[in-house]
Amino acid sequence: MIGTFVNTAAVVVGGLIGLMLHKTLHPKYKSIYFQAIGLFTMAIGITMFVTMQHILIVVASLAIGSLLGAWIDLEKYANTFSDFMKRKLNIGNERFTEGLTTAFLLFCVGAMTIVGAVDEGVGRSSEVLLTKSLMDGFSSILLASALGVGVVFSAIPLFIFQASITLLAQSASTFFTPDIINGIRAVGGVLLVGLGLNILDIKKINVLNMLPALFVIVLLLWASNHFF
Repeated sequence: MIGTFVNTAAVVVGGLIGLMLHKTLHPKYKSIYFQAIGLFTMAIGITMFVTMQHILIVVASLAIGSLLGAWIDLEKYANTFSDFMKRKLNIGNERFTEGLTTAFLLFCVGAMTIVGAVDEGVGRSSEVLLTKSLMDGFSSILLASALGVGVVFSAIPLFIFQASITLLAQSASTFFTPDIINGIRAVGGVLLVGLGLNILDIKKINVLNMLPALFVIVLLLWASNHFF
């Protein structure tokens, strides 16, 4: 899993560099940074879902996944975990949860994450994840300079997520079909647009409670391909 280890390290290093900039940036520059990040996040999201296929399944996945997330109340657990981390590590950043969530979604819901982790899992190559590591490293500098230390801590769920896909691919390499990867990409794109709206303070979207949609789309597409 060399690609995942390098990717995790790139986010940590980039985030630490961003934190140094965060302390020296004037508030007016931080404000324009937030706007730029919000627009950038929405732009990535739009490019991800604009070519979506199986629209009805994507919509169903978002609906079912959002209901599941609201029932579990993932946002509540995420905030509880963030508050625990801030107390234990004496972190005063008010946007810790936002930084962690934003970075995790940006780094993990794209096609490069799935394809790269699967490539490593089946023993092909680490090239995709190494390329992604370079991109994520630079992105984490920008994110951490605006959102703070939560971006650095996003390396933890990033590692768990990518490592899990790699390990799954080792035992079930044919599971991640192009349809499933496209579906994850489409749902992830919708979540990123919601995240962009949050960053821009246009509308409060409970993106965390929608995360189960990423797993629901996989199950529905798998069932569609095997039973219909």
